[in-house]
Amino acid sequence: MNPQQTNTLARLITEKYIAAAPDKAAQTLAALATHEGVLLLTGLKAQSLIAVLNRMEPAKAAAILRRLPFKQAQYVLTHLEVPQAAKLWKEFATPYQERLKSTLPAAFVELLTAASGFAADSVGCAMQTDFVAVSTEEKVSDLVARLKNLPRPKLPLACFVQGKNGELKGIIRTVELAFFSPSALCGSVMGKPTHTLRPQDTLQAAQKIFAAGHVQLLPVVNEEKILIGVLAPQGVVTSSKKTLWQKLKG
Repeated sequence: MNPQQTNTLARLITEKYIAAAPDKAAQTLAALATHEGVLLLTGLKAQSLIAVLNRMEPAKAAAILRRLPFKQAQYVLTHLEVPQAAKLWKEFATPYQERLKSTLPAAFVELLTAASGFAADSVGCAMQTDFVAVSTEEKVSDLVARLKNLPRPKLPLACFVQGKNGELKGIIRTVELAFFSPSALCGSVMGKPTHTLRPQDTLQAAQKIFAAGHVQLLPVVNEEKILIGVLAPQGVVTSSKKTLWQKLKG
């Protein structure tokens, strides 16, 4: 077996290990030298990288992330849990932060710098920054084409429509796309959001909205109404469990 085949096999085993036991995989990879961890993680699927770096001690995770190919690192950072992404951001040297700032949306960078001030039971700590958004001028056919390229488990319950500056304009439920003309503009078929959240809002407030029914995904916006994340009911439950466990440990 040549070196390339050996590396391929090692990455395959690593990916299966992460899928089967992400917490243990994170501990094992964190114990390796940084260059060894990078060697095993480079080339893995994004979902595997996200799973393991979300569970890794921030300093080690940041050291690995900044040694990954830049586009890969950028994608992974924007899909990590917000509290973890914020911790990694603090670990980055200023030149690397500046490089990221030149390519990341300004609203996301602002989110990372503000995240350290979010309470443990806040929407900002539970929301996901992984969402599908289109502009008002894009066609329904363009949105459908994007969704077809996503793995089935990643298909969202709803897609969001943004204005020129990223501000939230509307929502399109994914199941309704089949009823729209492919040539229709997303801005003409979207529905107005009935509820929006802010990162500082409590999970209890979000839970009341979900309990009222007919809402499957809540958009999270900043002070400028720019869409920065989404919150699903399971996000409230998962975050609440983490908060309870932290209290018990304390």
